[in-house]
Amino acid sequence: MKKVILGKKLGMTQIFDDKGKVIPVTAIEAGPCTVIQVKSKDTDGYEAVKLGFGDVKESKLTKPKMGEFKKTNTTPKKHLREFRLDEISYNVGDEIKADIFVVGDNVDITGTSKGKGFQGVIKRHGQSRGPMGHGSMYHRRPGSMGSTSTPGRVFKGKKLPGHMGMQTVTIQNLEVVRVDLDKNVILVKGSVPGNKGAILKIKDSVKIKK
Repeated sequence: MKKVILGKKLGMTQIFDDKGKVIPVTAIEAGPCTVIQVKSKDTDGYEAVKLGFGDVKESKLTKPKMGEFKKTNTTPKKHLREFRLDEISYNVGDEIKADIFVVGDNVDITGTSKGKGFQGVIKRHGQSRGPMGHGSMYHRRPGSMGSTSTPGRVFKGKKLPGHMGMQTVTIQNLEVVRVDLDKNVILVKGSVPGNKGAILKIKDSVKIKK
């Protein structure tokens, strides 16, 4: 069965393994999630399962959104996300908790990266700066913009200053190092995208870790 769940980033900390080695980990509140809808090729054109995470008052939802929950006879949820699966073994109303994971599992985690605002090419793309002497006149600028004649334009994909962050990012092959069933919290090795409180999509790793 494909393991999928929604979670909330609680923050980073560190733990010690059996040999006393420090392991940086991210604490994630994984579920409980409710299966709101199961999509199929016959009705929707693709197969997917929609999960809901986090309780919310009915007064906070619009009528169309509330109708979605009443149609499937499920409790209102604040966050909804879809997972496309080849084989679906979930039913509407099923509850998914952190107990679907065990220590040693490898997962892929998708979230929205932190917003950095408008940034230059050095911070945004990791380019090197020019000489910092007074006569240089070229310290943190983006570099050559192309020739002055043919083709006489800036090519698409030129790395320039602009908005940084707030993009969907997936980190693959993160190892689950601890599972707290009482609090529905899992600890994964390394960092994951987003600020504290960010909503994350967690699923089995698609690549086999060697």
